[in-house]
Amino acid sequence: MRPKNLNTRIFLDGGDPDETKEMLNLIGFVDGQTTNPSLIAKNPVARRRMDRGEKFTRSEILSFYRDVVRELSTLIPKGSISVEVYADSSTTADEMLKQAHEMFSWIPNAHIKLPTTHEGLKAAEQAIKSGLRINMTLCFTQEQAAAVYSATEGAKKGDVFVSPFIGRLDDRGENGMDLISNIIQMYKNGDGHVELLTASVRTFDHLLYALNLGSDIVTSPFKIVKEWSERGLPIPGIDYTYDRKNLKPLPFKDIDMTKPWQDFDIRHELTDKGQAKFASDWNSLIKE
Repeated sequence: MRPKNLNTRIFLDGGDPDETKEMLNLIGFVDGQTTNPSLIAKNPVARRRMDRGEKFTRSEILSFYRDVVRELSTLIPKGSISVEVYADSSTTADEMLKQAHEMFSWIPNAHIKLPTTHEGLKAAEQAIKSGLRINMTLCFTQEQAAAVYSATEGAKKGDVFVSPFIGRLDDRGENGMDLISNIIQMYKNGDGHVELLTASVRTFDHLLYALNLGSDIVTSPFKIVKEWSERGLPIPGIDYTYDRKNLKPLPFKDIDMTKPWQDFDIRHELTDKGQAKFASDWNSLIKE
């Protein structure tokens, strides 16, 4: 049963509809689901096929992804399902847009995931104008989040998510949760058209602190949702303290979000690495 004082939407981060069913049985609600090429590559049906040495053709893997997304949509008809375009370092905005329009037609409740890169933001600007809903992924800086805000000005609230990947910042010794806090503070100066989706959640405390900060959405692996359930679905109070361990603080920056998105420095090595990893995982499923 959904806690009465829960104001953050809870998404499942995964590519297996059986996990979605299990989460619905466990806590009684799922507000949405985020997928990506790496999670689809881990889907049990895809893994069994790969274990038999049977890779997919490009059309087959796209059909498989569509079928998974459609099943998720039937399980969470009132939620959002994030579907990710294929984008490596050479993929153009036009190529992303072509995929985005096709994927958006798969289900009525899609958000299309685009990378927070120059070409991804260029695609996002056009996607919003053509009526698509988007989720800007692989965000690691305030500047990237500001560029997302600027590139999507004029969008309705609910049409644009930005997904900072906190766990990957933690992995290199930086406090990823500081980024969530900083973006929330920065966005308070805006019109609210971009919603913050805390992603790459690795620990139970990541989940609790995101709830404490007031993140619009948190997407979490099933194992962390299960731990939350086993602890009684607690909502942290004002006395909650996040254990920052020895992670390097990320200071808040005063950024003018009204500048053209092209004026922001959006480069980040983790965005490049993440994009390469998603492309590699997708390509691993496909026949040469």
